[in-house]
Amino acid sequence: MNTTPHTVATGVLTASALYVGWWASLAPRSFYDSFPGLNRTWVGGDGPFNEHLVRDVGGLYLALAVAGVLALAWRERRTTLMLGAAWTTFSLLHLSYHLHHLGELAAVDVVGNVVALGGTLVLAVLLLVPARAEQRAEVTA
Repeated sequence: MNTTPHTVATGVLTASALYVGWWASLAPRSFYDSFPGLNRTWVGGDGPFNEHLVRDVGGLYLALAVAGVLALAWRERRTTLMLGAAWTTFSLLHLSYHLHHLGELAAVDVVGNVVALGGTLVLAVLLLVPARAEQRAEVTA
């Protein structure tokens, strides 16, 4: 059983994965030069352009998006747990890297980075938390 918060978290994570995944996969140079958009640059200042690496990142995000679409379609607890575990692992490592490499960013980009990457971690962890009905069933079993 999935709750509305699980469904919303899955939807937001899936939408963000599609945004990053399609952009990085289909236009890697543009992604490198212009991500996250709105005249900001979060990737380009972190080393020279590497098309292979950017396309791999796009593929990773698209794989997470596929898992998210399936989790939304199947709405099963095990699927949500799998998605949450995958996103939590990725998000924790991704956020950790960026927290150690914020020095070259403007203040608005530091805040944006921490909020965006921290937000994906919070949503991923939410997917690992059982619904209240599940918690009650475990206690009474």
